[in-house]
Order: sequence, then C-alpha cells, then structure tokens
Amino acid sequence: MSSINARLSLRISALFAVLALHGCAGLSDADCRSANWYAVGYRDARYKLQSQAEVYAMQCARHGVQVDAASYEQGLRQGRYDFPDRMT
Repeated sequence: MSSINARLSLRISALFAVLALHGCAGLSDADCRSANWYAVGYRDARYKLQSQAEVYAMQCARHGVQVDAASYEQGLRQGRYDFPDRMT
C-alpha cells in the first residue's frame, strides 16, 4: 500500500506544482508567443491532466496570441500513449 500512497502523493504534488505555475496570473505574453504547444500537451499528458487547450486559449487570448490547439492535442495524445495509466 505504501507504494500506492507514494505515487498518489507524487501526482498530487505535481498537480499543485502545475497549478502554482499556471495559477491566477496565467501565461505571460512571452510564454504564449514562445510556447511549443506540442511539448505543452505532452507535458500535460505526462502529469495525467485533461486537455487544458481551452484554458491556455483564454489565457493567451488576453495577449492576442492564438494557441495551436492541433499541435497541443497531438502532443497530449502522444503523451497519453507514452505514459498510459497503469495499475501496477
């Protein structure tokens, strides 16, 4: 049971870290303009997040930047393939 608790604790910590980085302040203009949306989607999949494309789109729209949702979703799909949920 302790390995399950450790993995759960790690996932919760990672989620809080992601939320802290993307909290109320959101993405900056530079973040939106320089983002590799494929890599962002891949990272989100690795942390087992649901698609955040709409959240990023709203944050970047404030800066006049359009998110490449297709690249983001492609990275998300690849990340889910590379890091599937496994019950071990």
